[in-house]
Amino acid sequence: MLNIVIFGPPGAGKGTQSQNLIDTYHLAHISTGDVFRAHIKNETDLGKKVKELLANGVLVPDSITISMLEEEVKKNPEAKGFIFDGFPRTVPQAEALDAFLTKIGTAISVVVALDVDQDELKRRIAERKKIENRADDAEDKLLKRIDEYFTKTVHVLPYYKNQGKLHSINGIGKVEDIFASIAKAVNTVK
Repeated sequence: MLNIVIFGPPGAGKGTQSQNLIDTYHLAHISTGDVFRAHIKNETDLGKKVKELLANGVLVPDSITISMLEEEVKKNPEAKGFIFDGFPRTVPQAEALDAFLTKIGTAISVVVALDVDQDELKRRIAERKKIENRADDAEDKLLKRIDEYFTKTVHVLPYYKNQGKLHSINGIGKVEDIFASIAKAVNTVK
């Protein structure tokens, strides 16, 4: 089973490159952001809590995120592998993901970190906001999410580097060129 974690701050291109990985390797995509938005849209109890947290620019607690992620994996028993997008965001989440995957007889194969500077992120998010009008792209919330990534989430990268699974990819350039670099990293573990 091919399991990929894709990292990057908001606007780094995780969604775009995840779709390329899905199309190429026939993987199931689990985006915590997409799952959160679906719960919010359907006004589930979880969705109401997540909406409140996100409205304040706060990360959803590990316990909620991990249970939701396990539920999504179990919904796809025939998957050839998974792309985890937006998860894990902390070392305890990474450890919980490893423990869960081990329990079901698999593991993370490769970790892709998209490197994009903050000026480019702001430009991309402004463009995305015009097209998608996502509430979480409001400037005050966006700056908080970018700060969360650079002050907290990046600390997960050494966890995977120590396992020999981390591949840093320049996330600026043509989408096809960035994907070619990602595919090269993935193909080293296939």
